Amino acid sequence: MYRICGLLQAAKSNFGEALKNYANDIYHAALVTGPKHVKTSGGYFHMANVFFRNGQTDVAHNIYAEVVNIWNEMLKNVVKMEEEAAESTLTSFVEKAANENEILDEAQEQKQFKCYTLYTILQQNDSKYGILNKVKLLHTLALLHTHLLGYVKAEEFVNEAISSAQEAELSCDLSDLHNLKIYIGTKV
Repeated sequence: MYRICGLLQAAKSNFGEALKNYANDIYHAALVTGPKHVKTSGGYFHMANVFFRNGQTDVAHNIYAEVVNIWNEMLKNVVKMEEEAAESTLTSFVEKAANENEILDEAQEQKQFKCYTLYTILQQNDSKYGILNKVKLLHTLALLHTHLLGYVKAEEFVNEAISSAQEAELSCDLSDLHNLKIYIGTKV
């Protein structure tokens, strides 16, 4: 309810009211699922959009980064479960979820797919975001597409993440990316 009211207020350019509604949305979702859950991340995402529209890009980018972190952690767990179940027939995400609080329906998955697609376009046009955050975002998108069985697109994202990290000479552990690339390679 609060998220819908926030969207309405944002559409009317009542950004202060929109932020209050998103804060309430995050608070109430966090009471049920926790503050670092994908069902809470939608409120963060919309809040970041308001800050971005107000020209507060640093605040927006920090919140966007938190959304990416939340999704990255959840999707790493989901893809790991899918890798472990690869020898058996793939089942739906609902059947594989280890924790019922992590169950997403198809509409929620599609909504997040659209959000991340828009977000990718946004980040490609903004150099302030930072290479490490870009690599994490690309990794998350690769995980999302892997989960949605979009292996070709997942392979594109994982390759871009690895090459971006290598070009920038990042001194971070890329083993998750390389392992995901190997897994995706078995599916393409």
